[in-house]
Amino acid sequence: MKKEDVVSEVIADVRIPDSALAREATELVREAAPPLLFDHSRRVFLFGALRGREQKLEFDPELLYVGAMFHDLGLTERYRRTDQRFEIDGADEARAFLHRHGITGEPADRVWTAIALHTTPEIPLHMAPEVALVTRGVELDVLGIGYDAVSDEQRAAVVAAHPRPDFKNRILAAFTDGIKDRPDTTFGNVKADVLAHFVPGFERGDFVEVIRGSDWPE
Repeated sequence: MKKEDVVSEVIADVRIPDSALAREATELVREAAPPLLFDHSRRVFLFGALRGREQKLEFDPELLYVGAMFHDLGLTERYRRTDQRFEIDGADEARAFLHRHGITGEPADRVWTAIALHTTPEIPLHMAPEVALVTRGVELDVLGIGYDAVSDEQRAAVVAAHPRPDFKNRILAAFTDGIKDRPDTTFGNVKADVLAHFVPGFERGDFVEVIRGSDWPE
């Protein structure tokens, strides 16, 4: 976005966007999400930006920031729904937020796509840099994918700014709480694994049985 907007706080040599839009995004997520998700979302931006630098990608820091900050908004009590995937909750809110700030069309759709696909393996990595880097940030922070693509010093600086105490257990609990009331939305995606581990009686959908049980005679 505007060059003069990107100033202020620096973590691991990555500047945090400080435009009015970015500040409002920060406060929206800070108010709606618990510290666990707020810190995670900031780390996703920072790790995504570091992976982008490592891969020499040109990306819009402000769009990446909104994508990272809103990516788990669908897990929060304020923004979660029960009729669609939690990723789409956050994607819809991010696009509406950008529209309110006059960012429409392809840039807003790019952020929507980055959030909607952040739990879909591989595909986002072949798309626009902001889409790929939200996924890169999530994968590094949650799954440890690309852990060694950033230096020990960079990781330490990010975690010092946004700590992750008992993060593995706490993020799994947040996933469970955010999706347990919409189990059907996990069909065919990685979040079915979460419910299979933590929700008694959950039965994951079976793609083969859906085909066999369809109305087609053969």
